[in-house]
Amino acid sequence: MLALLCVTIILIGDSAVGKSNLLARFARDKFYPNSKYTIGVEFQTQKIGINGKEIKAHIWESRTFQSSHLCLLQRCCWSSSGLRHQQKADFSQHWTTGRWLNELHTHSDTNIVTILVGNKSDLNVIRDVPTAEGKALAEAQGLFFMETSALDSSNVAAAFETIVKEIYNILSRKVMSSHEISKQDPASLSNGKTVVIPSEALGESKKGGCCST
Repeated sequence: MLALLCVTIILIGDSAVGKSNLLARFARDKFYPNSKYTIGVEFQTQKIGINGKEIKAHIWESRTFQSSHLCLLQRCCWSSSGLRHQQKADFSQHWTTGRWLNELHTHSDTNIVTILVGNKSDLNVIRDVPTAEGKALAEAQGLFFMETSALDSSNVAAAFETIVKEIYNILSRKVMSSHEISKQDPASLSNGKTVVIPSEALGESKKGGCCST
């Protein structure tokens, strides 16, 4: 059985959508209202319990996609003229998911598990991206979906746990399959050692699920 699983998560999305604060809230339970734009990369390590197993997540706010198993693609639940890069009439462009997904698919393994996160859900009074549209977009792109608030902590842990649980389930199925094949060779099993998932091991990654709030 697996005693410790190590996974790599990347946070991507436009500037000012709250990536740094989402990471700070999840890893340190902190929120910085006057945080500046991230220059370079930001990194945190966090342990997550899934089905009684301890999973160590290496989380990067970066555009380095290689060797990543999981991705949080972020956008705000609201927009302003200063943040809007496309016309609101085209929702997929308004969220700029097309550009980010193209980069993700170009530079990462095609089986990377991805969740679309609508951040800043606490600013409901100025929302202009309905939840139903976010869900529809995620379903069309084969992504998980969740709305979060780094300010009040809503669904922050759940967003990370959703995709980590999915990757854990993928690996568990593969380990069980390997166990059946390797009954005659017990030495081939991990037997409690740390396992880092190679990208090529995720050949059956789920790409159609949608996780609502």
